[in-house]
Amino acid sequence: MPDHPAAAAPAMVMNKKYLVCFLLLFCQSLFSLSPQDADSIAVRIWKNECGGTVQGLTCWNQGENFASLGIGHFIWFPANSHEPFQETFPELLKYIQSQEATIPKWLLEADGCPWKTRDAFYQDIESPRMKELRQFLLETKSLQAAFIEKRLSQGLPQMIRSLPKEKQANVILIFTKLSQTPRGAFALIDYANFKGLGILQTESYNDRGWGLLQVLLNMKSATVEDYILSAQEILTERVKNSPPERNEERWLKGWLNRIQSY
Repeated sequence: MPDHPAAAAPAMVMNKKYLVCFLLLFCQSLFSLSPQDADSIAVRIWKNECGGTVQGLTCWNQGENFASLGIGHFIWFPANSHEPFQETFPELLKYIQSQEATIPKWLLEADGCPWKTRDAFYQDIESPRMKELRQFLLETKSLQAAFIEKRLSQGLPQMIRSLPKEKQANVILIFTKLSQTPRGAFALIDYANFKGLGILQTESYNDRGWGLLQVLLNMKSATVEDYILSAQEILTERVKNSPPERNEERWLKGWLNRIQSY
């Protein structure tokens, strides 16, 4: 990834009068992904979410009421489904369409995920429609990585505005420093896709969120090492606060291993 011209950023950020205006302008250039960068990030996210397999591009996890599709396991709800998590697959399709990529007609016409249950999903897993879906997701993996980056850049102002003014500058400085290295940029992009931005009240247990914003607020220094420790603490806290019937403990080891890979 290229370096970003942010030498003057700290002085500007500390002037709180211009904080949000600066952010709106600056965040647009935080990530400037070359095609090579997008491909590299796509492969790493694909490995994290799907084990790097084509079969993993179409998934429905046990204990969940929705499909998880693509390299980022974008959520797709069946029609009339109500879940506390943010649905991202329809938004991805709109982005891919805006890039003039070909999308299977049935996907564009679908009213929500056509498989209503996990059992129905896997009964159909080798159907022509499902194979076409996996091929489409394989061919658009770089666009999916660019979509993840775009969502993070556009969501950053929302993250900052959700904070008290006295906390905004520090979060911006930490985010900016991390975004300026390939390792830090990937950690930000992957976690935001993995666990969200942390600004939705519905994505919390006992009023404690687990998204990127909570990780940044929990950090003591702007290093990837501290980011890893913070993310592991936030996810461990999530599991402790989760409803017992969800049995989230079964996922924690994998989540922590994923964070450690940053």
